[in-house]
Amino acid sequence: MSQSALSQRMGAVLICAGGLAGAIIAAYAYIAPLTGVTGTPGALLVIVTSVLVLLGGLIVALIASRGIRNLFRVLLCLGILGTAAAAAFLHEWVLIAAMAVALVGLVMDILTPARRAAGTRGALA
Repeated sequence: MSQSALSQRMGAVLICAGGLAGAIIAAYAYIAPLTGVTGTPGALLVIVTSVLVLLGGLIVALIASRGIRNLFRVLLCLGILGTAAAAAFLHEWVLIAAMAVALVGLVMDILTPARRAAGTRGALA
């Protein structure tokens, strides 16, 4: 595996890891008693948006079309920043750290060179 292919995958892995960690942290805060946000709609919304960040990371990893990848990158950036803002309102500081990991992965994905047509195409178009 070339260095470029590894770095492209590492960005998507970090996005997915941040989304998964965020969903787990938000689910714990939603379910566990005495977290201050147990059963609140805000915590439930953060669970959903964290799962969407996870799915967005998977989509970015699979799609090779430049236009669609850029669209999903913009949507991921909005989702990550929005989820981090919601986590700040919920006082879930660990969740903000998980979104920071996802944001680092997004920046890595943006800064990697475009995929070459030979061998590193995405699974979807």
